[in-house]
Amino acid sequence: MLLTLLLQARPAGESWVSFLPLIGIAVVMYFFMIRPQQRKAAEAKRFRDSIAKGSTIVTIGGLHGKVLDVSDESVTIEVDRGTRLKFDRSAIAREVKPAKETITN
Repeated sequence: MLLTLLLQARPAGESWVSFLPLIGIAVVMYFFMIRPQQRKAAEAKRFRDSIAKGSTIVTIGGLHGKVLDVSDESVTIEVDRGTRLKFDRSAIAREVKPAKETITN
């Protein structure tokens, strides 16, 4: 019943034109929301796969430490002399690069 009302209300040649704004919105959402999020997730996965022994990292909780051991699903870090903690790879947020020393006159 609803379909017949919709078909009667519009001329036959213009029915597809009414869907163009919806298609446009879907395309814009894909390129501005979904695609960047997928790219960011892929970069995070590549980073977590590249974690190596000896790297200085920061966890998502803000804990700084040096990587001692890396396995398939977890990373063991040393946060202080003799204090070792084991984290999932997904809990690693970023790697800390050593700060460059500045020379002051």
